[in-house]
Amino acid sequence: MKLKDTGLTAQELKKIINQYMVETYERYDFIAERAEGMYLYDEEGNAYLDFYGGVAVNSPGNRNKKVIEAIKEQLQDIVHTFNYPYTIPQALLAKKICDTIGMDKIFYQNSGTEANECMIKMARKYGVDNYGPERYHIITAKNGFHGRTYGAMSATGQTDNAVQNGFKPMLPGFSYAEYNNLEDFTSKVTKNTIAIMIEPVQGEGGVHPATQEFMEGLRKLCDDNDMLLLFDEVQTGWGRTGAPMAYMGYGVKPDMVSMAKAMGGGMPVGACCTSSKIAMSFGAGAHGSTYGGNPLACAAGYASISEILDRDLSGNAKEMGEYMKQELSKLPHVKEARGRGLLVGCEYDLPIAEEIKHECLERMALITAIGDSINRMIPPLIVTKKQIDELMIIMRDSIRAAAERYTELRKAG
Repeated sequence: MKLKDTGLTAQELKKIINQYMVETYERYDFIAERAEGMYLYDEEGNAYLDFYGGVAVNSPGNRNKKVIEAIKEQLQDIVHTFNYPYTIPQALLAKKICDTIGMDKIFYQNSGTEANECMIKMARKYGVDNYGPERYHIITAKNGFHGRTYGAMSATGQTDNAVQNGFKPMLPGFSYAEYNNLEDFTSKVTKNTIAIMIEPVQGEGGVHPATQEFMEGLRKLCDDNDMLLLFDEVQTGWGRTGAPMAYMGYGVKPDMVSMAKAMGGGMPVGACCTSSKIAMSFGAGAHGSTYGGNPLACAAGYASISEILDRDLSGNAKEMGEYMKQELSKLPHVKEARGRGLLVGCEYDLPIAEEIKHECLERMALITAIGDSINRMIPPLIVTKKQIDELMIIMRDSIRAAAERYTELRKAG
């Protein structure tokens, strides 16, 4: 839909948003009207270089042609039905996902937080079924992020953050340990612990990748204590880190994995995958989802994942991610450039990340900020060196402007 077709001005449309919507997001002062490849276009046709990728959703590129074609084709047949009849997109996507990542079973959901809720519920049900009613405790990582529904929010190790503030008490049965610290995770294990749940790369926690030793150590810890290893790959899944799923790059297989974002290529869809043995704990009535496995979302998901695999976009993510970190490290005030694949963080020696985000926006580039000193880049996986070089020019100017303003404010007291 184009603004000109509504009969409204840009200001009138923004006024409607401000009047009627519950706002929990900071709004940028433009209307995203169209998208293509690595760019978003506003209502005046201005192009914004997109290093946000719809929060790691548009991995095969904004408005990917194969995804759009799949959606249009499916619209001619069936958009939605209940989960009693078989549907073709649901079946084809299930086989592609499970065969690609080495899992037996999949349960469809609508989002990342729902996928994590499913994973938490299945792990707890498995523990109760096989070990008794007290075997439900799960250890997660400090500064991790798993979503905003109550189970996923309780699993999120950010106890003093806005994610949890005002919503307590959290659900019981979760403990938090320091990320990349195997000794701390080990110390939190009790006789009632059924699972350990982490992100292979902490995204909202500051873009911190797990070390190889940590991943291997968690696998052994779980094996030695009859516990399940759960990976939240809502953001890292489907090519983002340089492998179809991040755990495949580590060579460490979890017992359960959640996914969403890139899985749908822009359509809302998520899933939890596991083994046949663990999946047996979900019988009739144990879990459900009205929209989960929706034919339209599954058709888009099949096209999105096919694009990522067939074009080896995970290989491009690995190569371009290394190049981006290398170039970021050359910028002024950069203390560290880190990440895995095209989930990249840039930490500064000054608290200027939010200012840099806005300076980039003025220069027609989209990035995000985590806290006051880290910017995060999660572009579509089709990004090229030329586009990264373009962003580096914009970021260099933005960093300088933000640092000068910060220095002036400090001097002014």
